[in-house]
Amino acid sequence: MTNNFTVEGIKIGQNNSPFIIAEMSGNHNQSLERALEIVKEAAKTGAHALKLQTYTAETLTLNVESEDFLIKDSESLWKGNSLYKLYEKAYTPWEWHEPIFNRCRELGMIPFSSPFDETAVDFLESLNVPMYKIASFENNHLPLIRKVAETGKPMIISTGMASIAELDETVKTAREAGCNDLILLKCTSTYPATPDNTNITTIPHMRELFKCQVGLSDHTLGSGVALASVALGATVIEKHFTLSRDDGGVDSAFSMEPSEMKSLVVESERAWQALGKVKYGPTEKEKASLKFRRSIYVAKDIKAGENFTIENLRIVRPGYGLEPKFYEQIIRKKSLTNLQKGTPLSWDNF
Repeated sequence: MTNNFTVEGIKIGQNNSPFIIAEMSGNHNQSLERALEIVKEAAKTGAHALKLQTYTAETLTLNVESEDFLIKDSESLWKGNSLYKLYEKAYTPWEWHEPIFNRCRELGMIPFSSPFDETAVDFLESLNVPMYKIASFENNHLPLIRKVAETGKPMIISTGMASIAELDETVKTAREAGCNDLILLKCTSTYPATPDNTNITTIPHMRELFKCQVGLSDHTLGSGVALASVALGATVIEKHFTLSRDDGGVDSAFSMEPSEMKSLVVESERAWQALGKVKYGPTEKEKASLKFRRSIYVAKDIKAGENFTIENLRIVRPGYGLEPKFYEQIIRKKSLTNLQKGTPLSWDNF
């Protein structure tokens, strides 16, 4: 297994800036025209990929409105819906996938999707999808994970709600079925999520535990959590994306708008660049600034044979004289030559 890999010419790994995924989800509001506009605006932000979700209400749940199939959580964005009606509203028609994928490729983005059952995998294979994402709610669906892994294509798996034991089972299933390129995404499966419930310190722990790349599927508002994840080694950031939160939509409340996504692309690359390596002492660029450090200078004219004193020497900027650490050694020594005020002191002067 290699930790770094390339998808459609884009390298993903710690030697590259974070791979940014714009998740369309149901923000197309059942309009193909809007879906294609989302692709266009996502491409303008510099995001590397656009992700869909491939399911139908029928492949996800049953058309039943008994208690088990109703969303009753008082804090849920979707309270009062039956699962079937919610998924009918949110799903992306399968016949839209090809024009959306084509538009992505025209604009230089990688198109891919999250399949939610085995028939979705077969369908996405017919479109030659280059990689797959397993959603958090499916990370215990081992038959689906096995089916995706058997394609041999890179897999991204969100880890929301999963225990270490469950993730171990998920990762083993994927690898044993043929997945060599695997990325796990730290994810908090609440919508929206709050920063204090995100626990991104898990990212380096997960990376060491499962020996693979780790990123973040982020449902918090803003970009603060995502940028912090880069400092912890996240190689992938996924954020839901919409044209405008004011337009509504099943996921709009926790989705990024174009200007926010553009900022995330820029700032995540800056955060990655800032990581660098463990380094002390001046960098090449800092060497020119060494002259602005302090050093020992003659503060009053000094005659040959005269003692150096606290009156005729000072520690000042610039840094062309002896280092300040030698100041106490030099006081009361005699000058070999006449020295004018403003002369940088050197070992040749005494």
